[in-house]
Amino acid sequence: MRILAIDTATKSCSIAIVDGETLMAEINLISGETHSKHLMGMVKQVFDLSGCHLSDIDGFAVTRGPGSFTGLRIGISAIKGLAMASGKSMVGVSVLDALAFQLSFTSSLICPTLDARKGEVYFALYRSCEGRLKKETEEQVLTPQKAISKINEPCVFFGEGAKTYQKVIEKEKGDLAYFLSPSQNILRASTVALISIYRFKNDMADDIDEFVPHYIRKSDAELAGEKKNLKSKNHLR
Repeated sequence: MRILAIDTATKSCSIAIVDGETLMAEINLISGETHSKHLMGMVKQVFDLSGCHLSDIDGFAVTRGPGSFTGLRIGISAIKGLAMASGKSMVGVSVLDALAFQLSFTSSLICPTLDARKGEVYFALYRSCEGRLKKETEEQVLTPQKAISKINEPCVFFGEGAKTYQKVIEKEKGDLAYFLSPSQNILRASTVALISIYRFKNDMADDIDEFVPHYIRKSDAELAGEKKNLKSKNHLR
């Protein structure tokens, strides 16, 4: 099964095509510019590198969040367009699940983190049990201190959040905290594609029309709207 996958949830932009468990082509880019500037050009490049055409793709996968609100919308819009143009299905994958999957070989507790801005991180805890990745907590957004407060065993912290708040984590957890090299903190689209294959094979594709990002935290626009509505209600009383 050939899958084209996209991740635009973080500072890196990644696109890959896999055929089953075989990687055909992958491009990872960190440019500091908006992903919309490079995304479709990168899609063309992976098609050229893999020798595939849109009609050769059996399904599409994309990270659905958490992450950058703008980045998520860019990637999801692109995947929806490709899926609708080809008449194929799509699957959304959790960013934290995909990051954890990249470290599923370790026996230690796993804590993928993303910088959620405003002094907070998106995170969840995972553990690999007999070759299977088990999610031990729900996905949350908290301050780094609160996020790691209940961790009392060796734990691998990674992702953009771990990089940003490494000193805070080291201060709180000392020798219990382990970190990865910068290159290992990047989410690869090939991982997103591999995770999606199980869902495609079990008829668990997402509804393209109903599919939306999983932000966890409400956007500033939503919060502003709620505040405005609350003021209006109070004014009427």
